Amino acid sequence: MELDPLILSRIQFAFVVSFHAIFPVFTIGLASYIAVLEGLAFKTKNPVWVKLSSFWTTVFAVVFGMGVVSGIVMSFQFGTNWSNFSQASANFLGPMLSYEVITAFFLEAAFLGVLLFGRDRVPPGVHLFAAIMVATGTFISSFWILSANSWMQTPAGTELRDGIFHVTSWSEAIFNPSFQFRFAHKVIASFLTGGFVVAGVSAWYLLKGREVEANRKALSMCLWLLLILAPTQLVVGDFHGLNTLEHQPTKVAAMEGNWETSRNVPLLLFAIPDQENQRNLYEVGIPGLASLILTHEWDGEIPGLKEVAVEEQPPVAIVFWSFRIMVGLGMLMILFALTGLALRFGDRYWRSRWFLQSMRFMSVAPFIAVLTGWFVTEVGRAPWLVYGMMTQAEAVTPSLTGGMALFTLIGYVVVYSLVFTAGVYYLMRVLYEGMESSQHEPDIQSERPKRPMSAAHTKFELHDSNEQPTKQGGH
Repeated sequence: MELDPLILSRIQFAFVVSFHAIFPVFTIGLASYIAVLEGLAFKTKNPVWVKLSSFWTTVFAVVFGMGVVSGIVMSFQFGTNWSNFSQASANFLGPMLSYEVITAFFLEAAFLGVLLFGRDRVPPGVHLFAAIMVATGTFISSFWILSANSWMQTPAGTELRDGIFHVTSWSEAIFNPSFQFRFAHKVIASFLTGGFVVAGVSAWYLLKGREVEANRKALSMCLWLLLILAPTQLVVGDFHGLNTLEHQPTKVAAMEGNWETSRNVPLLLFAIPDQENQRNLYEVGIPGLASLILTHEWDGEIPGLKEVAVEEQPPVAIVFWSFRIMVGLGMLMILFALTGLALRFGDRYWRSRWFLQSMRFMSVAPFIAVLTGWFVTEVGRAPWLVYGMMTQAEAVTPSLTGGMALFTLIGYVVVYSLVFTAGVYYLMRVLYEGMESSQHEPDIQSERPKRPMSAAHTKFELHDSNEQPTKQGGH
């Protein structure tokens, strides 16, 4: 069997990017949360905020390190597997990636050291400033990366001459037609990821009866955040969809599993796309709803996949199902945010065991939603690497063989598996030790002792009655 270097290169890049993507999307949201905690600690002098900030800063450092390690090799792949693309896009992507390193990575790395080791060595205001700078650095980084990737989705401000992209307008290239929607969508997804992870970890600690006051505050903050951002993401996603329909109609057709250009298109809840025969099997849908969502009209026209040649169609099944998983998880996030609001009556949001257990499992949901959303974006662009201008086949390294691509793919899988296993193991140790191991142990009379609470005490803290909690879990 002949190995296809293009397919293997696509699999390799998809693996590396998918592995890397889960770390920045978490650290962007977590960095802002830490900055808020530092601001509350600076203003109120409440040691609970210091304890929370110290703990989550340690988590941030571990995840940030894993993100750096997993992200470094991506730039090498442009040269090894996609040399034609690297040469063609160097006039634009070269400066863009350099700007990201100079303006964001150095900023994050420098002030992260102050944030990690400077609490007792610099004035409180300087430590707060360091937290703000780390959070700012994550936003700047995502700005440049999302701009570069959005340009590949909706190229603007450049022209292709003799196989080389030349920049004609930097402002149009950077602020290309899809950038604002994709950037907003990504930032909100990062906040949702950070919010659900912090909420899930806090729920786990509350189930264990550990650091009740601090984790109750953390859970409360996250639930308010999720209540605002989860519905907001739905609105931003709608605008993003309208923009995609305008600039990448084939991708939208794959998302909807729509083969024929038509009006009053149903929203398919279930279907098995049969790309070989250009149809769907076992369709279950809601009449007219896809047209309403995408065009805001019941009889709005939705383009079909048959508008383009078969070789220009993306892998429909992957795009179709990834989109439904992403949207389904988004709706589930909204449901949990609303449930948290309902449980605030009677102060049950931190004492209901079923809700806390559910929040633990929901901490994984944003990562799955981010990955499936990424699959929709990248797979839905196929076969184009720069949409409408350069295909993936034109971008791959000409001298690359299938054996070479397979060898590096196996190497990446092995190395990344070791890095991920070691990183997760250390992260789990940090989470297991919790805030009790913090070097900045606040003296709070209402805090629990370092020894775990008894099972009976834990059960009392988490019942659903309206009895007043003990002093340990008091307000």
